[in-house]
Amino acid sequence: MSGKILVIGATGTVGRHVVDGLLAKGEAVKAASRAGKPVAGAEGVVFDYAKPETFGPAFDGVDRAYVLLASGHADAKGLLLPVIEAAAARKVKVVLQSAFGVDADDSIPYRQVEIALEKSGTPYVILRPNWFSDNFHTFWKPGIDHGQIALPAAEGKSSFIDARDIAASGVAALTSSSFDGKAFNLTGPEALSYTQGAAILSEAIGKPVSYNAVSDETFIDMLTGAGVPADYASFLASIFYPVRQGWTAVVNGDVETLTGNAPRSLQTYAADYAAALTA
Repeated sequence: MSGKILVIGATGTVGRHVVDGLLAKGEAVKAASRAGKPVAGAEGVVFDYAKPETFGPAFDGVDRAYVLLASGHADAKGLLLPVIEAAAARKVKVVLQSAFGVDADDSIPYRQVEIALEKSGTPYVILRPNWFSDNFHTFWKPGIDHGQIALPAAEGKSSFIDARDIAASGVAALTSSSFDGKAFNLTGPEALSYTQGAAILSEAIGKPVSYNAVSDETFIDMLTGAGVPADYASFLASIFYPVRQGWTAVVNGDVETLTGNAPRSLQTYAADYAAALTA
């Protein structure tokens, strides 16, 4: 493998860490975003899921790609399948960031994208991360500012995973052929409820944070009231169902298998991001 590596979503929560990790290993990186600006010393290239004319220039000179669907988009199948097809047509190895649990049902859109990749004939690795620890200082930050996280998770638990560990797993998959043709479910080191998570955050930032279990309907109303499109708000509510059912409480060793290191705990995440959580 001697070509460049394309990182889609290079300015995002995971993508920017993937770029950093690849550059640290001496890889040539093309950082793809809608703006197309250079990222951390990586070459910038314009990429837009909705504009297939951007795919060719993005994949030019590339032999590996980190592919994900940026937040704010719900149509995984409609937006990712053309990207997978473009990569496969060029025999570009794809490391696909999918979602935890989608292998439970082949009718799930993300699973259909995985199946298309598996059948494409191009080398691949599939990563299925659990709920991000980083959601606390991004999506759930407004609630933390007011001392309360309101989500439709009931008392379900999740093995929250730090985006840095997702990225490190991606870097490992992109820079080795040892994991090709496999799928990995990425988890943190322990399963925690949002009540437990709120307590950890409270200790890290020195300010009380509580968890309020709300209904799907209340959650959707909160999001739409904050300007989130109704269809995306409904999508976000729907993905808490597996949390309530206990399906996201799984803990495994896949991060360590890929990276050689144990994943970061939520306590480590909260300590490292205390400034962002209180900004």
